[in-house]
Amino acid sequence: MPNDYPQFMREPLAIDQIEYLGPEPDRWRSVSEPSLKNAQEPDHFIDLELLEGFGPLPVKRYEFIARLEAFQREQTQKGTPEAKWLLPDKVGLQPWIVAEIWERLIVSFREYRQLKTEGKPTLPAERAAILYAGWLGHYVADGSNPMHTTVQYNGWTGLNPNSYTTAKTTHSQFESNFVKDNVKAKEVETGLRKAKAIYAEEQTKAGGWQAEWDAYLGYLRESNRLVEPLYQVEKAGGFNGTGTPEGHKFVVDRMHAGAQMLADLWYTAWIQSAVPAPEYKPGA
Repeated sequence: MPNDYPQFMREPLAIDQIEYLGPEPDRWRSVSEPSLKNAQEPDHFIDLELLEGFGPLPVKRYEFIARLEAFQREQTQKGTPEAKWLLPDKVGLQPWIVAEIWERLIVSFREYRQLKTEGKPTLPAERAAILYAGWLGHYVADGSNPMHTTVQYNGWTGLNPNSYTTAKTTHSQFESNFVKDNVKAKEVETGLRKAKAIYAEEQTKAGGWQAEWDAYLGYLRESNRLVEPLYQVEKAGGFNGTGTPEGHKFVVDRMHAGAQMLADLWYTAWIQSAVPAPEYKPGA
């Protein structure tokens, strides 16, 4: 992280807490907490193929849901077979949870700055920032996995002229088993550049969130472009056992992309937090 990133985020206890929080949203997926499981399941993915013809994705979650309803009606009238899947919990809401947690991180950083300026204890704001940074990490990492951006999320479905695997273990083999057995943290760290703001600092007052939104959607679309290459590598045995050089590189490259995007989002939140928030007016 750049030198002006806050020191409290670099402390060993903060790093340990952020690491612990990375898997936190997966701890919310048990049937023992059915409301929690149901509400947050769509946050882990977005099936971009289902949104072909939808147009630009709005930055606000409920605006997207309203437009998706209209899009579904249009596609139903056209007789599009996929129209039945055009529901928020089927399409997925991945970029919206990222934007929402990222903005929470901005608020916590802003509160930290304010408390520090006023000479007050900053620990409560620090703890909030650590929570949001770790929580954000989970979903940004999800976005680095091509299978979190596609209907082909766990074995190929539908027409399959290239005979890609249909095994329902494909997702976990790629994302969990192969990584645990074959990838070292140093491999992911190597080549990471210093984090930078996603938009120019002088543009923050013009609404940095739009630049962040566009950058993150680009990141998801890049993951989606790698869906078929992933299945091609899998077909060649790339993720079996110790895998192949191609398989190993594919996984490390995706983890590298996720780590870089996360670092840039953290740093962009810090830069954006220096911009004062407009006064809140109830009912406005």
